[in-house]
Amino acid sequence: MWLFPRRRFRLDLEDRLALWALLAALPATVTAVVCLWWLGAPLWFRLLLTVALPTFSLFCALVLRRRLARPLRTLANLLEALRVGDYSLRGHADGGDAFGEVVREINALAEDLHHRRLGAVEAANLLETVMEEIEVAVFAFDEAEALALVNRAGARLLAARRGDLLGRPAADLGFEDLLRGSAVRTVEHAFAGGSGRFGLRRGTFRLGGRRHQLLVMADLSRALRQEERQAWQRLIRVLGHELNNSLTPIRSLSSTMRGLIHRDPRPEDWEQDLDRGLSLVEQRSLSLTRFIGAYSRLARLPEPSMGEVELRERVARVTELETRVEIAVFAGPELLVQADADQLDQLLINLLTNAADAALETGGGVRLRWRRAGGFAELDIEDEGEGLASTENLFVPFYTTKPGGTGIGLVLSRQIAEAHGGTLSLSNRPEGGCLARLRLPLG
Repeated sequence: MWLFPRRRFRLDLEDRLALWALLAALPATVTAVVCLWWLGAPLWFRLLLTVALPTFSLFCALVLRRRLARPLRTLANLLEALRVGDYSLRGHADGGDAFGEVVREINALAEDLHHRRLGAVEAANLLETVMEEIEVAVFAFDEAEALALVNRAGARLLAARRGDLLGRPAADLGFEDLLRGSAVRTVEHAFAGGSGRFGLRRGTFRLGGRRHQLLVMADLSRALRQEERQAWQRLIRVLGHELNNSLTPIRSLSSTMRGLIHRDPRPEDWEQDLDRGLSLVEQRSLSLTRFIGAYSRLARLPEPSMGEVELRERVARVTELETRVEIAVFAGPELLVQADADQLDQLLINLLTNAADAALETGGGVRLRWRRAGGFAELDIEDEGEGLASTENLFVPFYTTKPGGTGIGLVLSRQIAEAHGGTLSLSNRPEGGCLARLRLPLG
């Protein structure tokens, strides 16, 4: 049993290296001293070398220890600076030895970390600026559902300063229900700073090793009101233009015919003039009736009755209906799409009719092809017409460049495509003509 605690003695690396150097020199030193005493040299010479040789070995070991300790401490200082995040410290190494290579690599690492930190700081500043300037409210709640982060829009929505909001529980702020349920949804909610319809997205992230919930809320009410206002403005402009086109000549003809009836004496051909005027009034009335009917048809498009539809069969059916031009069909693979068969027929007929009308103007042809594109069926209809004069107004309701056109064919077609979860786009082909591309989800 030990009366005193055992203390473990351990030498540093540089001390161990110096000791190993002494041990390496010990055999040569002992051999030299033994030889001196064996050869019978003068006593003073033997005593001098007996003291000088071990002393010289000890001196060399101490010099070696010092030469090793200095670069090791330099490396330790450089690595400590990197550990604490000080990337400004650099080591000095002129030689091409191993120590110089290590110092140069540490300097390069410090320079790289310095640039990375600058990039991270700039990215963080940019993110903070964006978070403050956007009109979307952003909130972050920690594991205890206490508010850990909020941007300016979020504080404005809660009608409070950020300093007063941080740390408050979600239940006190009215967020308890928003942290539950679907991660992406639209909610109606009332806050201290306003109420309305919000688009909600929720996700998770880790900060300081702790799990946080990120809540992003976009006020949809303002955007919806703006879109609604713009839709009403477009609708009123179109309706006003079409109504004026019909009512102005009707009003003018009515005034002319009234004057004709009340004229005394009446002209000999007044009955023919009255008949022509009434015919024009009837034509304009019929035109106005067709316009209102077309608008009603566009507004009352029913929800599609979805089912699996074989694309090849629908293409064969609608191409037989267009007999004015030759339609070259380049058959693709057998594809089943999720669609309403009747509405898909109507969509394809509209596109083929437009392509045929364009091809008749130039005497060209029409080509139709389809293929698989990921989870979609992609169908192209190409015509050799003159192309699109303006792509901006293609899907504007009642806009048309055709004499007697209603201007709802393309609008109705895109509405059908989007109701099926697909897309419809039109563009000019480089070699001339137009390309209509329809994408529909596969069954």
